[in-house]
Amino acid sequence: MKIDVFKMERMQSTWENVVDYNLSESGVHPLNLKDLLTPDELASLTEIELGYTQTNGTTGLREAIARLYPGISLEQILATAGSSEANFLLMWSLIEPGDEVLFELPNYMQMAGLLRAFGANVKPFRLRESLGWQPDLDEMKKLVTPKTKLIVLTNPNNPTGSVLDPEVMNGIVGLAADAGAWILADEVYQGAELSGVRTPSFWGRWEKTLVVNGLSKAYGLPGLRVGWIVGPEEIVKRTWPYHDYTTISPSALSDRLASITLSPGKRERILERTRGILNANFPVLESWLKGHGNLFRFLPPKAGAIVFVRYALEAASVDLVERLIRERSVLLVPGDHFETEGYLRFGYGSDQAYLLRALARVDETLK
Repeated sequence: MKIDVFKMERMQSTWENVVDYNLSESGVHPLNLKDLLTPDELASLTEIELGYTQTNGTTGLREAIARLYPGISLEQILATAGSSEANFLLMWSLIEPGDEVLFELPNYMQMAGLLRAFGANVKPFRLRESLGWQPDLDEMKKLVTPKTKLIVLTNPNNPTGSVLDPEVMNGIVGLAADAGAWILADEVYQGAELSGVRTPSFWGRWEKTLVVNGLSKAYGLPGLRVGWIVGPEEIVKRTWPYHDYTTISPSALSDRLASITLSPGKRERILERTRGILNANFPVLESWLKGHGNLFRFLPPKAGAIVFVRYALEAASVDLVERLIRERSVLLVPGDHFETEGYLRFGYGSDQAYLLRALARVDETLK
Protein backbone atom coordinates (compact mmCIF):
# COMPACT_ATOMS: atom_id res chain seq x y z
CA MET A 1 0.00 0.00 0.00
CA LYS A 2 1.31 3.43 -0.93
CA ILE A 3 0.26 6.61 0.85
CA ASP A 4 0.31 10.22 -0.27
CA VAL A 5 2.53 12.66 1.58
CA PHE A 6 0.35 14.30 4.24
CA LYS A 7 1.39 17.78 3.19
CA MET A 8 0.14 19.77 6.16
CA GLU A 9 1.53 17.44 8.80
CA ARG A 10 4.84 17.16 6.95
CA MET A 11 5.22 20.97 6.83
CA GLN A 12 4.17 21.35 10.47
CA SER A 13 6.46 18.56 11.66
CA THR A 14 9.36 20.17 9.81
CA TRP A 15 8.86 23.74 11.00
CA GLU A 16 6.57 24.10 14.03
CA ASN A 17 9.35 23.61 16.57
CA VAL A 18 11.91 25.55 14.53
CA VAL A 19 10.21 28.87 13.65
CA ASP A 20 10.03 31.77 16.07
CA TYR A 21 6.25 32.01 15.71
CA ASN A 22 3.93 29.11 15.01
CA LEU A 23 0.43 30.19 13.92
CA SER A 24 -0.27 26.83 12.27
CA GLU A 25 -1.86 25.23 15.34
CA SER A 26 -5.62 24.75 15.45
CA GLY A 27 -5.94 24.35 19.22
CA VAL A 28 -5.37 26.64 22.17
CA HIS A 29 -2.06 26.98 24.00
CA PRO A 30 -1.49 23.68 25.84
CA LEU A 31 -2.07 23.26 29.54
CA ASN A 32 0.78 22.09 31.76
CA LEU A 33 0.40 19.54 34.52
CA LYS A 34 0.49 22.15 37.28
CA ASP A 35 -2.42 24.02 35.71
CA LEU A 36 -4.37 20.86 34.91
CA LEU A 37 -4.09 19.07 38.27
CA THR A 38 -4.60 19.80 41.93
CA PRO A 39 -1.58 19.06 44.19
CA ASP A 40 -3.25 15.82 45.33
CA GLU A 41 -3.97 14.75 41.74
CA LEU A 42 -0.40 15.55 40.76
CA ALA A 43 0.98 13.54 43.67
CA SER A 44 -1.24 10.57 42.78
CA LEU A 45 0.54 10.21 39.43
CA THR A 46 3.67 9.03 41.21
CA GLU A 47 1.84 5.88 42.27
CA ILE A 48 0.80 4.80 38.76
CA GLU A 49 2.40 1.58 37.59
CA LEU A 50 3.79 2.13 34.10
CA GLY A 51 2.55 -1.09 32.58
CA TYR A 52 0.08 -1.85 29.83
CA THR A 53 -3.42 -0.55 30.47
CA GLN A 54 -6.65 -2.11 29.27
CA THR A 55 -6.20 -1.93 25.53
CA ASN A 56 -9.57 -0.37 24.70
CA GLY A 57 -9.18 2.15 27.53
CA THR A 58 -9.63 1.59 31.24
CA THR A 59 -13.13 1.36 32.62
CA GLY A 60 -12.61 4.72 34.33
CA LEU A 61 -11.67 6.46 31.09
CA ARG A 62 -14.51 4.92 29.10
CA GLU A 63 -16.97 5.84 31.87
CA ALA A 64 -15.76 9.45 31.62
CA ILE A 65 -16.21 9.41 27.84
CA ALA A 66 -19.64 7.77 28.16
CA ARG A 67 -20.91 10.76 30.17
CA LEU A 68 -20.61 12.81 26.98
CA TYR A 69 -22.97 10.49 25.07
CA PRO A 70 -26.10 9.76 27.14
CA GLY A 71 -27.34 6.19 26.92
CA ILE A 72 -24.13 4.75 25.49
CA SER A 73 -22.54 1.55 26.84
CA LEU A 74 -18.83 1.13 27.57
CA GLU A 75 -18.64 -1.51 24.81
CA GLN A 76 -19.45 1.22 22.29
CA ILE A 77 -16.25 3.14 23.09
CA LEU A 78 -12.66 2.50 22.00
CA ALA A 79 -9.92 4.72 23.44
CA THR A 80 -7.08 5.51 21.02
CA ALA A 81 -3.79 7.38 20.78
CA GLY A 82 -5.38 10.65 19.72
CA SER A 83 -8.19 11.16 17.24
CA SER A 84 -5.71 10.60 14.39
CA GLU A 85 -5.33 6.95 15.38
CA ALA A 86 -9.11 6.71 15.71
CA ASN A 87 -9.48 7.95 12.12
CA PHE A 88 -6.81 5.53 10.91
CA LEU A 89 -8.35 2.52 12.61
CA LEU A 90 -11.78 3.26 11.17
CA MET A 91 -10.48 3.74 7.63
CA TRP A 92 -8.41 0.56 7.90
CA SER A 93 -11.25 -1.55 9.26
CA LEU A 94 -14.10 -0.16 7.13
CA ILE A 95 -12.74 0.52 3.65
CA GLU A 96 -12.30 -2.01 0.88
CA PRO A 97 -10.99 -1.20 -2.62
CA GLY A 98 -13.68 0.41 -4.74
CA ASP A 99 -15.86 1.62 -1.85
CA GLU A 100 -17.60 4.88 -2.65
CA VAL A 101 -17.02 7.61 -0.06
CA LEU A 102 -18.21 11.23 0.10
CA PHE A 103 -15.55 13.45 1.66
CA GLU A 104 -16.04 17.01 2.85
CA LEU A 105 -13.76 19.80 1.57
CA PRO A 106 -12.09 21.87 2.88
CA ASN A 107 -11.12 19.49 5.64
CA TYR A 108 -8.28 17.94 7.60
CA MET A 109 -6.82 15.71 4.93
CA GLN A 110 -5.71 12.68 6.95
CA MET A 111 -8.79 10.64 6.14
CA ALA A 112 -8.74 11.62 2.47
CA GLY A 113 -5.19 10.31 2.19
CA LEU A 114 -6.13 7.11 3.98
CA LEU A 115 -9.22 6.61 1.86
CA ARG A 116 -7.18 6.85 -1.32
CA ALA A 117 -4.50 4.55 0.11
CA PHE A 118 -7.08 1.87 0.95
CA GLY A 119 -8.50 2.10 -2.57
CA ALA A 120 -11.74 4.03 -2.02
CA ASN A 121 -13.49 5.98 -4.74
CA VAL A 122 -13.42 9.41 -3.06
CA LYS A 123 -16.10 11.89 -4.16
CA PRO A 124 -15.56 15.34 -2.62
CA PHE A 125 -18.41 17.64 -1.62
CA ARG A 126 -17.59 21.24 -0.82
CA LEU A 127 -18.53 23.60 1.93
CA ARG A 128 -19.49 26.88 0.26
CA GLU A 129 -18.23 30.16 1.65
CA SER A 130 -21.27 31.82 0.07
CA LEU A 131 -23.46 29.59 2.26
CA GLY A 132 -21.55 30.37 5.45
CA TRP A 133 -19.27 27.36 4.93
CA GLN A 134 -22.22 24.99 4.75
CA PRO A 135 -22.58 22.29 2.07
CA ASP A 136 -25.18 22.56 -0.66
CA LEU A 137 -27.46 19.60 0.06
CA ASP A 138 -28.66 19.53 -3.55
CA GLU A 139 -25.05 19.11 -4.69
CA MET A 140 -24.54 16.34 -2.14
CA LYS A 141 -27.70 14.58 -3.26
CA LYS A 142 -26.31 14.34 -6.80
CA LEU A 143 -23.19 12.60 -5.46
CA VAL A 144 -24.92 10.01 -3.28
CA THR A 145 -25.70 6.68 -4.94
CA PRO A 146 -26.83 3.27 -3.69
CA LYS A 147 -23.12 2.37 -3.65
CA THR A 148 -22.21 5.13 -1.19
CA LYS A 149 -20.69 3.44 1.85
CA LEU A 150 -19.54 6.37 3.93
CA ILE A 151 -19.92 10.15 4.35
CA VAL A 152 -16.93 11.76 6.09
CA LEU A 153 -17.02 15.21 7.67
CA THR A 154 -15.55 17.32 10.46
CA ASN A 155 -17.94 19.32 12.65
CA PRO A 156 -16.98 21.91 13.84
CA ASN A 157 -14.97 22.19 10.69
CA ASN A 158 -11.23 22.48 10.21
CA PRO A 159 -10.07 24.84 8.65
CA THR A 160 -13.09 27.17 8.51
CA GLY A 161 -14.29 27.01 12.12
CA SER A 162 -17.86 26.65 10.85
CA VAL A 163 -20.59 24.60 12.52
CA LEU A 164 -23.22 22.77 10.50
CA ASP A 165 -26.74 24.21 10.75
CA PRO A 166 -29.29 21.82 12.32
CA GLU A 167 -31.25 21.52 9.10
CA VAL A 168 -28.05 20.67 7.21
CA MET A 169 -27.19 17.98 9.75
CA ASN A 170 -30.67 16.53 9.33
CA GLY A 171 -30.27 16.67 5.57
CA ILE A 172 -26.98 14.77 5.67
CA VAL A 173 -28.53 12.14 7.94
CA GLY A 174 -31.40 11.80 5.47
CA LEU A 175 -29.04 11.28 2.55
CA ALA A 176 -27.08 8.67 4.51
CA ALA A 177 -30.25 6.86 5.55
CA ASP A 178 -31.57 6.78 1.98
CA ALA A 179 -28.32 5.19 0.79
CA GLY A 180 -27.79 3.01 3.86
CA ALA A 181 -24.42 4.74 4.26
CA TRP A 182 -22.31 5.32 7.35
CA ILE A 183 -21.61 8.79 8.67
CA LEU A 184 -18.16 9.34 10.16
CA ALA A 185 -18.11 12.63 12.08
CA ASP A 186 -14.81 13.95 13.42
CA GLU A 187 -15.99 16.16 16.30
CA VAL A 188 -12.61 16.99 17.84
CA TYR A 189 -13.36 20.76 17.96
CA GLN A 190 -16.58 20.24 19.90
CA GLY A 191 -16.32 22.29 23.10
CA ALA A 192 -14.25 25.05 21.49
CA GLU A 193 -17.24 27.17 20.46
CA LEU A 194 -16.77 30.90 21.00
CA SER A 195 -20.40 31.24 22.05
CA GLY A 196 -20.14 28.49 24.63
CA VAL A 197 -23.03 26.62 22.98
CA ARG A 198 -21.85 23.04 22.45
CA THR A 199 -22.05 21.79 18.87
CA PRO A 200 -24.64 18.99 18.66
CA SER A 201 -23.14 15.59 17.95
CA PHE A 202 -24.13 13.35 15.07
CA TRP A 203 -24.30 10.56 17.62
CA GLY A 204 -27.85 9.24 18.07
CA ARG A 205 -29.19 10.71 14.83
CA TRP A 206 -28.69 7.64 12.62
CA GLU A 207 -27.91 4.05 13.55
CA LYS A 208 -24.93 3.88 11.21
CA THR A 209 -23.01 6.74 12.82
CA LEU A 210 -19.39 6.75 13.98
CA VAL A 211 -17.97 9.64 16.00
CA VAL A 212 -14.32 10.48 16.61
CA ASN A 213 -13.20 12.92 19.28
CA GLY A 214 -10.24 13.60 21.56
CA LEU A 215 -8.45 15.95 23.93
CA SER A 216 -6.09 17.70 21.51
CA LYS A 217 -8.07 20.73 20.34
CA ALA A 218 -10.85 21.99 22.60
CA TYR A 219 -9.05 20.79 25.74
CA GLY A 220 -5.57 22.05 24.90
CA LEU A 221 -3.97 18.66 25.66
CA PRO A 222 -2.49 17.38 22.38
CA GLY A 223 0.51 15.90 24.17
CA LEU A 224 -1.65 13.37 26.01
CA ARG A 225 -2.46 11.65 22.69
CA VAL A 226 -5.90 10.51 23.83
CA GLY A 227 -8.84 10.15 21.48
CA TRP A 228 -11.78 7.83 21.10
CA ILE A 229 -14.23 6.16 18.74
CA VAL A 230 -17.93 5.98 19.54
CA GLY A 231 -20.10 3.67 17.47
CA PRO A 232 -22.35 0.62 17.37
CA GLU A 233 -20.97 -2.14 19.56
CA GLU A 234 -20.36 -4.55 16.71
CA ILE A 235 -18.27 -1.97 14.80
CA VAL A 236 -16.25 -1.02 17.86
CA LYS A 237 -15.53 -4.69 18.55
CA ARG A 238 -14.55 -5.19 14.92
CA THR A 239 -12.20 -2.19 15.04
CA TRP A 240 -10.55 -3.10 18.36
CA PRO A 241 -8.34 -5.87 16.86
CA TYR A 242 -6.85 -3.32 14.44
CA HIS A 243 -5.82 -1.33 17.51
CA ASP A 244 -3.78 -4.39 18.56
CA TYR A 245 -1.61 -3.85 15.47
CA THR A 246 -0.91 -0.17 16.20
CA THR A 247 -0.51 1.39 19.65
CA ILE A 248 -2.06 -1.58 21.57
CA SER A 249 -3.26 0.66 24.41
CA PRO A 250 -3.23 4.25 25.65
CA SER A 251 -0.29 4.99 27.92
CA ALA A 252 -1.01 4.50 31.62
CA LEU A 253 -0.28 8.14 32.41
CA SER A 254 -2.38 9.47 29.54
CA ASP A 255 -5.30 7.22 30.43
CA ARG A 256 -5.33 8.49 34.02
CA LEU A 257 -4.86 12.13 33.00
CA ALA A 258 -7.66 11.86 30.45
CA SER A 259 -9.98 10.38 33.07
CA ILE A 260 -9.23 13.31 35.38
CA THR A 261 -9.68 15.83 32.54
CA LEU A 262 -13.14 14.51 31.71
CA SER A 263 -14.33 14.38 35.32
CA PRO A 264 -17.34 16.57 36.24
CA GLY A 265 -16.26 20.10 37.03
CA LYS A 266 -12.74 19.70 35.69
CA ARG A 267 -13.92 19.38 32.10
CA GLU A 268 -16.10 22.48 32.37
CA ARG A 269 -13.24 24.55 33.79
CA ILE A 270 -10.89 23.47 31.01
CA LEU A 271 -13.39 24.36 28.29
CA GLU A 272 -14.08 27.70 30.00
CA ARG A 273 -10.35 28.43 29.73
CA THR A 274 -10.47 27.55 26.04
CA ARG A 275 -13.39 29.89 25.38
CA GLY A 276 -11.63 32.65 27.28
CA ILE A 277 -8.57 32.38 25.04
CA LEU A 278 -10.65 32.30 21.86
CA ASN A 279 -12.84 35.25 22.79
CA ALA A 280 -9.86 37.32 23.90
CA ASN A 281 -7.72 36.58 20.85
CA PHE A 282 -10.12 36.48 17.92
CA PRO A 283 -10.95 40.23 18.10
CA VAL A 284 -7.19 40.91 17.93
CA LEU A 285 -6.79 38.83 14.77
CA GLU A 286 -10.06 40.15 13.32
CA SER A 287 -8.92 43.75 13.79
CA TRP A 288 -5.57 42.97 12.17
CA LEU A 289 -7.21 41.31 9.16
CA LYS A 290 -9.71 44.14 8.68
CA GLY A 291 -6.89 46.64 8.98
CA HIS A 292 -5.59 45.45 5.61
CA GLY A 293 -8.60 46.70 3.64
CA ASN A 294 -9.51 44.44 0.75
CA LEU A 295 -6.46 42.23 1.07
CA PHE A 296 -8.27 39.68 3.24
CA ARG A 297 -11.79 38.25 3.28
CA PHE A 298 -13.09 35.85 5.91
CA LEU A 299 -16.10 34.60 7.81
CA PRO A 300 -15.69 34.70 11.60
CA PRO A 301 -15.28 31.17 12.96
CA LYS A 302 -17.85 29.73 15.32
CA ALA A 303 -15.47 27.21 16.87
CA GLY A 304 -11.81 26.33 17.07
CA ALA A 305 -8.74 28.54 17.30
CA ILE A 306 -8.64 28.95 13.51
CA VAL A 307 -9.87 31.30 10.81
CA PHE A 308 -9.74 30.54 7.08
CA VAL A 309 -8.80 33.68 5.17
CA ARG A 310 -8.99 34.39 1.45
CA TYR A 311 -6.21 36.70 0.29
CA ALA A 312 -6.03 38.99 -2.76
CA LEU A 313 -2.44 38.35 -3.82
CA GLU A 314 -1.16 36.71 -6.97
CA ALA A 315 0.81 34.09 -5.08
CA ALA A 316 0.25 30.40 -4.48
CA SER A 317 -0.55 29.70 -0.83
CA VAL A 318 2.38 27.30 -0.38
CA ASP A 319 4.79 29.86 -1.87
CA LEU A 320 3.47 32.55 0.45
CA VAL A 321 3.78 30.36 3.53
CA GLU A 322 7.28 29.24 2.58
CA ARG A 323 8.30 32.87 2.12
CA LEU A 324 6.97 33.73 5.59
CA ILE A 325 8.98 30.84 7.04
CA ARG A 326 12.13 31.88 5.21
CA GLU A 327 11.92 35.64 5.72
CA ARG A 328 10.04 36.05 9.02
CA SER A 329 10.24 32.67 10.83
CA VAL A 330 6.42 32.53 11.02
CA LEU A 331 4.40 29.42 10.15
CA LEU A 332 0.84 29.50 8.77
CA VAL A 333 -1.06 26.77 6.91
CA PRO A 334 -1.60 27.19 3.16
CA GLY A 335 -5.06 26.61 1.70
CA ASP A 336 -3.45 24.18 -0.73
CA HIS A 337 -3.15 21.76 2.20
CA PHE A 338 -6.95 21.66 2.35
CA GLU A 339 -7.27 21.48 -1.46
CA THR A 340 -8.64 25.04 -1.37
CA GLU A 341 -6.19 27.40 -3.02
CA GLY A 342 -6.09 31.15 -2.37
CA TYR A 343 -6.56 30.86 1.40
CA LEU A 344 -4.45 30.84 4.54
CA ARG A 345 -5.36 29.29 7.88
CA PHE A 346 -4.39 31.45 10.84
CA GLY A 347 -4.27 29.89 14.31
CA TYR A 348 -5.02 32.29 17.15
CA GLY A 349 -5.01 30.08 20.25
CA SER A 350 -1.60 31.21 21.52
CA ASP A 351 -0.65 33.79 24.13
CA GLN A 352 -2.01 37.14 22.93
CA ALA A 353 1.33 38.95 23.05
CA TYR A 354 2.86 36.10 21.01
CA LEU A 355 0.05 36.42 18.46
CA LEU A 356 0.60 40.16 18.07
CA ARG A 357 4.34 39.76 17.57
CA ALA A 358 3.75 37.06 14.95
CA LEU A 359 1.25 39.21 13.04
CA ALA A 360 3.69 42.11 13.08
CA ARG A 361 6.21 39.89 11.30
CA VAL A 362 3.63 38.84 8.72
CA ASP A 363 3.03 42.57 8.11
CA GLU A 364 6.69 43.03 7.25
CA THR A 365 6.39 40.60 4.33
CA LEU A 366 2.99 41.95 3.25
CA LYS A 367 4.43 45.45 3.03
